[in-house]
Amino acid sequence: MLHELNHVIDYIEDHLTNDLPLESISAYAGVSDYHFRKIFFYIAGITLSEYIRNRRLSEANKELLNGEKVTDVAFKYGYDSLDGFTKAFKKWSGFLPSDVIKTGVSKYFPKLSFVINVKGGLSMDVRIEEKPAFNFVGVTKRVPMQFEGVNNEIVKLVESITDAQMEEMHSLQNIEPYEVVNVSYDADANFLKEEGDLTHLVGVLTTSNQLSDQLEKLSVAACTWAIFPNEGPFPSTLQDTMARTYSEWFPTSNYEVIEAPSFSFTKMDEHKADYAYSEVWIPVRKR
Repeated sequence: MLHELNHVIDYIEDHLTNDLPLESISAYAGVSDYHFRKIFFYIAGITLSEYIRNRRLSEANKELLNGEKVTDVAFKYGYDSLDGFTKAFKKWSGFLPSDVIKTGVSKYFPKLSFVINVKGGLSMDVRIEEKPAFNFVGVTKRVPMQFEGVNNEIVKLVESITDAQMEEMHSLQNIEPYEVVNVSYDADANFLKEEGDLTHLVGVLTTSNQLSDQLEKLSVAACTWAIFPNEGPFPSTLQDTMARTYSEWFPTSNYEVIEAPSFSFTKMDEHKADYAYSEVWIPVRKR
């Protein structure tokens, strides 16, 4: 995958002044659009569309420094109007295109080059399992997207679960893992920015469709799952494992993530404060 990523960066560079649909980039990489955008985000730290925009504006800055007209540069890098380019450039750089011409002020965003840097020689345990179609059933809430720390809205969701809801969940539970799981899906910006909201479900796995109206259901088709067990301080170890699956494991494996909900469960250690065993389950297919 690293080889493909670096080839894609070259492809983007060759097409900065052309129409460049994001779907065409993942097609060039030979993987699904969903997989490529997610891997790119976790490794690069920005979305694919943000990277392309930043590179275009950086190259536009260079051309303005070389004396090119603002209008010519705006249209060259895909902006339909001078006003649209000026606003985008000001938001990105903090100054106007005319300031570049008048004062020589500039901002630079370099071309990326991908390498895998595994800090401290940390290994990752993973197992692959096939699973038939099933349902998540539980309680749901729209919550703000958050990649680090405790999400207080999820805490409130857990605290809102009634005894009757929990009893029904446990009565429906009939497929591994036999744990209360956390599922996040239907995210604004498709999980690729820490902004907006997503739907969070706290519930169990079941093959049954017979549930009352006090629970919500989310159906998942039969597929392959990559499972990443982890143990340590909670929630940092769980969140770090999730990030490392995309930034380290997927780019060096022959699997790609598919567009279906991933989930996790956590078992807190009774003898250690804020310490837990967790598993992250991610739906995958071979590339």
